[in-house]
Amino acid sequence: MAQDKANETQSSTVLTPTLGASYGNGWRKMWGHFLKLLLIVVIGVVIGIPSGMGGGSGDAAAPILGLLGVIYGFLVVSPTEYGISFAYLKAARNDNLEIGDMFEGFRNYWNAVLASLLVGVIVLFGTFLLVVPGIIFACKLAFTPYLVADRKMAAIEAVKESWRMTNGHALTVFLITLLAIPIAILGMLIFILGVIPATMWIEAAYASLYHAVSTSGIES
Repeated sequence: MAQDKANETQSSTVLTPTLGASYGNGWRKMWGHFLKLLLIVVIGVVIGIPSGMGGGSGDAAAPILGLLGVIYGFLVVSPTEYGISFAYLKAARNDNLEIGDMFEGFRNYWNAVLASLLVGVIVLFGTFLLVVPGIIFACKLAFTPYLVADRKMAAIEAVKESWRMTNGHALTVFLITLLAIPIAILGMLIFILGVIPATMWIEAAYASLYHAVSTSGIES
C-alpha cells in the first residue's frame, strides 16, 4: 500500500523540462521498468532486421531487396518505433507499462507511417540546406512520435503540434541529443553490452522531456 502511494506521488510529480531533469527522471524510470524495456528493445531490434535487406548484398537482387527493406521500414518499423516511444513515455510518467505497449503505433497506423515519412522528408530537406536546418527541424519534430501514439493525432496535426510544443525547448532536445553521444560511447566501452542500457536511458530522457513539457503547463 505504501509503495503504491509512493508510485502515485512520484507519477503525479510535475517535471521541469530541463536537460538534468529529463536524464534524471529517465535514469530512475529506466531502472524501475528495466526488464520490460529491455524485452521491448530486443523485440524492436528483431522486428527491424528485415529493413536492412540488401544492404550487404552485391548481387543483382540487391536493389530490389533494398527497396523492399525501405518499404518494410516505413510500413512496419516506423509504427513499431512510434509504439516503442510510447512505451518509454509510459515508463517516464510511471504508468503501468506492458510489453504490448510497443505496438501502440499500430492503433494509429497510417498516421504513424505518414508522420514518419513526413518527418523524414522535412529533416532530409533541412539537411540539404547546409545541415544546420536539418538539425533544427529534427529537434522541433522530436515530439511527433509521442503525439501520434499517445494522443492519436493525425500525421500533419502531430507535426504541427510538435513544432509548437518545442518552442522554447528545442535547445533542450538538442542538448539531450548532444549528451547522448558520450553516453552511447561510454556504453560501448563497457563490454559493448553497455550500449543497451545507454540507449534505454537516452530514450527515457527524450520521453521524460516530452512528459515534462506536456504536463508543466508552460507550453509556449
